[in-house]
Amino acid sequence: MPVSSQTLKWLKWSVLWLGLELIFPKILPAENTAFSLQPQDLIIEQQPRATTSARRSHLQEQQDRIAPERFDLQRYPVTEANETKWRQTLWATALLEPQSPIVIEAIAQILELPLNPNLSPSQAKTVQMAMQVGTQLYLGNPQKLVLIGDRFQNIVKNSPDPEWSVMALSALVQAGLKPSLAQTALQQLQSRFQGVDNLAFKVALQDISEQLKPSSLPPLQDLLAWQIAPSSPQLYVFCRPNRGLLCRTVLKDGNGQFRRETSQPQAPLLSVPLLTRSLHGLRWNFVRGQTPQGIYRIEGTMPRPSATYFTAYGQFPLVKVFMPFESGVQNFIATQPDQMIGALNSYYSLLPSSWQQYAPIAQTYWAGRLGRSLIRIHGSGESTSFFVNNQRFPQSDGWNPAIGCLSAQEIYDQTGQLTKADMPNILKTLAEVNGGKIEGYMIVVEIPATSKQGTNQPISLAEIEAALQK
Repeated sequence: MPVSSQTLKWLKWSVLWLGLELIFPKILPAENTAFSLQPQDLIIEQQPRATTSARRSHLQEQQDRIAPERFDLQRYPVTEANETKWRQTLWATALLEPQSPIVIEAIAQILELPLNPNLSPSQAKTVQMAMQVGTQLYLGNPQKLVLIGDRFQNIVKNSPDPEWSVMALSALVQAGLKPSLAQTALQQLQSRFQGVDNLAFKVALQDISEQLKPSSLPPLQDLLAWQIAPSSPQLYVFCRPNRGLLCRTVLKDGNGQFRRETSQPQAPLLSVPLLTRSLHGLRWNFVRGQTPQGIYRIEGTMPRPSATYFTAYGQFPLVKVFMPFESGVQNFIATQPDQMIGALNSYYSLLPSSWQQYAPIAQTYWAGRLGRSLIRIHGSGESTSFFVNNQRFPQSDGWNPAIGCLSAQEIYDQTGQLTKADMPNILKTLAEVNGGKIEGYMIVVEIPATSKQGTNQPISLAEIEAALQK
């Protein structure tokens, strides 16, 4: 039977965790919340899954899943019977990024299916994952992977599905499509789907428009001085638009004082790097896309992960952060119970007046409305060499990408012993500034560089200090 538009929309958002059982298994239940840090949370344990032999076995398992015969669409057509096989194959492709013609041709063939208005639910899930992985491969080498680029062009022009059409255009724009051509394609999509009531489509169109003509950043000093709620700590995460660069964190306590490395007022700001890059290179408004900009509510931690979850999240508790409209939060607005459900103006009222017309800062509002959820701050038990596309981002060497979360560094030696980890420091500091409870707000913001040279460098503490002094 054909897939209804409502069912297809559900499929596209529910596919968030499908196929990620090996690296990003389904996150622990959101109801499990610990607000106070416990001594056992920071105990360091040897990890059998981080040993050389365990990593080799895990790598071999993924390599087996990109064997040439698995990309044979005559042998394994996109059907319900082959859904699991394609999910595993496409996920392994995302991890290892094989470049052989048989891989590229198979994905290109799957990317012909978005032109079919009568896909089954199973076919739609495979196509959705192929769109995500296809975007990742194409962004890695658009000059070489012209075949995938051509498929995206065809989807933009001819797919009956508005979300896949705009997702394809987003990939093309990120890959460097000329602004004039992108603007024309944007207008054609608006015309072709005129009258279609699809929020995901409209938000994606607006995001592309923002990329083509970025808004001017409001005064950073206003955001640094602002308090969302009285006595609530605020964790700022400052990123460059290039999410392949590390983001810089600074923490303000409930009294409005920024944490520094020592008690001396002239000491450097305390800062821990985080990576907010999407493995697939997707924009913030898509499932598995990069961490959205905007306000998050911090409420407690997820339990210390078991061995099953180690490779995905490391060995320390995960910090829970919530977007507007996301279930599971106790108080998105500190004075009101439950999640924030309201008009955009209500969200903007949480920001200083100079920021209330700045569209990018509302990404969490729209991402929450679209159903994105379960974004966390966490480590990673996987070797950084495991994700092949890490090689394209040498500036963030030592950190692993995620599919929306904020990734902290966590490194192990060949025997599974921890050698470096930032999560303990993050957890302890968040607890210290709030009387032992991990609670407050997080604000993620992209700060464009003021010079061409700075576009390939993370934001510096000097830039933040300069804004604080204004």
